[in-house]
Formats: sequence, C-alpha cells, structure tokens
Amino acid sequence: MVGATIVAPDGVIVGDGWHQRAGTPHAEIHALGAAGQRAAGATLYCTLEPCCHHGRTAPCVEAIVASGIAEVVAASEDPNPRVAGQGFTYLETHGIKVVRDVERAEAARLNAAFFTAMRERRPWVIAKAGVSGDGRVSAAPGVRTSITSRASQRHAQRRRAEVDAVAVGIETLLVDDPLLTVREVYRVRPLTRVVFDRSLRTPSSARLFGTLAAGPVLIVTGPEAAETERARRLHEGGATVVTADGTVAGALRALADLGIQSLLVEGGPRLHGAFAEAGMIDEVEVYVAQGVMLPGGVPFAPAGGLSLSGLADLEAVPVGDDVLLRGYVHRPH
Repeated sequence: MVGATIVAPDGVIVGDGWHQRAGTPHAEIHALGAAGQRAAGATLYCTLEPCCHHGRTAPCVEAIVASGIAEVVAASEDPNPRVAGQGFTYLETHGIKVVRDVERAEAARLNAAFFTAMRERRPWVIAKAGVSGDGRVSAAPGVRTSITSRASQRHAQRRRAEVDAVAVGIETLLVDDPLLTVREVYRVRPLTRVVFDRSLRTPSSARLFGTLAAGPVLIVTGPEAAETERARRLHEGGATVVTADGTVAGALRALADLGIQSLLVEGGPRLHGAFAEAGMIDEVEVYVAQGVMLPGGVPFAPAGGLSLSGLADLEAVPVGDDVLLRGYVHRPH
C-alpha cells in the first residue's frame, strides 16, 4: 500500500500516484509519469522506500534517478529483504538526498499486513466479532444468533473487502454454515475463505462450496487428518486442504506461504481464544449492539483472556445503532 507525491521547488504538486495492485507500476512510477519533465529538481514524497530490484516491475530507483528528482522523503524502510535499505543507498550514491522515517508510525499502520508478512512470515491477524451489550456472541452454545444492526453488517462486509482472507473455526461453520463472501461491496480480487478444522468435520454440503467462483476455500487441518478419505472428498468438492503442525503459529505460516498477508478471523469464541492464547491476534474489531442483552450466553473469546480495555489505541466508532470498538494487541511497527 504505497502512495507518492512529487512537489516542485516552488511548492506546487506536479505528480501523484499510488500502487493499484500487485504486478502493476508502483506509486513512484505513476507520480513520475504525471510529473514528466517537471520532476527535475523536485522532491518525491513516498510512504515506502522505493524498490531497487527487478520483480514484476523494473526498479523504481532507476526511474527516480533518470527523472532528475533532487530529494526523496520516505516514511519507512521496506522490510522486504530484497530492498531493506538498499533502495535508499542506491539513491544516495546517485546524488539524491534521502530523508527517512517521516511519519513512520502512520506508514507502519498503513502497511501492517505487508510488514508482518515480511518480518514474521505470518499474516496480520484481525479478530472480529459482533457482541451484545453484555459481551456475548450468541444466546447459547450452538445457537445461531443475529446480534448487530444492518449498518454493522454492511460495515463488516467492507472490512472483508480489504483483507486477503477471512477465517472461521469448524464450530462456527457447523452452526452458521456461512458463505464468507463479500456482499454489497465491490472487491477486485477473489477472497480466500479459511476454515480451521483439525478433525476435518467440514461437510461437503457446506454452502462455501457453492461459492468457489468468489474465491478459494482452504481447510486447515493437522497432519493426521490430511491423508484421510475425508480430506480426499473435500478436495474433490473444490477445497484445498492445508496441512499444518497443529499450532496456531504453524497454521499462520502455512497461510503466509500461500501469499496471505492479512487474515480476518470472524470466530467463533474457541478460535478467537486459541489465537489469543498463542499471542497471534494483532488487531481487534468488536461491534457492540448496545441495546441487546444475552444473559447466560456465550462470551467473546473466554479462553484467551482477550481484554478490550487492554487494547492499544482503543477507539469507539458509532456504526448505526451499534458501536465499533477497535484497537491493537500489537501495534504496527
């Protein structure tokens, strides 16, 4: 997620650009194209260190040098080992002044998923839930309960549209039989749907398998179940069975190896609890239906000790009649 702006010596913005999707020209190239000859002697502001390697596109640093840019102001170094400061070094050795770490915290927030994938080889994990005013996710175990407002449900669809993958545990799949698709909101890429199912209890009749055109379905399981007849049937039904070592960390590494950099974990409480206990939740988003009470219902992530009051940068955002509470367990860095 990168943006770039080119400012002429007289303070006039002469070029803007942003990275629109993987494999397409980077933000700097779009901005340089807009600026043209006016880039000579100008300052390039960008949210991430310009790349210096040949990937699906040519190195941005070469285009920056060729344009006559005099100074580059960047918010953050690129943690990709193929860059990792080498882009800055290239610019400096070619006579361009480099100013680093301007608004670095904001850049880390913008690219939390990419930075986490590069540094920790796992996706950035967002735990999402809809709860009653007394913190319950359902009226009773195994009971499908509609809690949040229509406005919250649409807002949650927007969040799905922003991530690489959405995940549920097997209990949620069996109780709710969700589609896990993006509805009412436009999404360019297919959305990967993930089911954490150690014993492969996912039925071949699950509604997920009727929506494969919307994106792949991954069933994450342990090594014991991966070679069973149940795994074969799920594969024939269109699922990709992903074998992990039985730990949350191992499952996230397996997903990262498949290119997933951001994961929205929608439940249920057992899965949220497992992620919390493993220390693998980075961000929390909870929609609270203030006028709804479910005494005796199932609490949000009871086993993981996840406390909303302990979140960093906690904020409350009105969404229709509900309130969205969101904050960080691990601040982006």
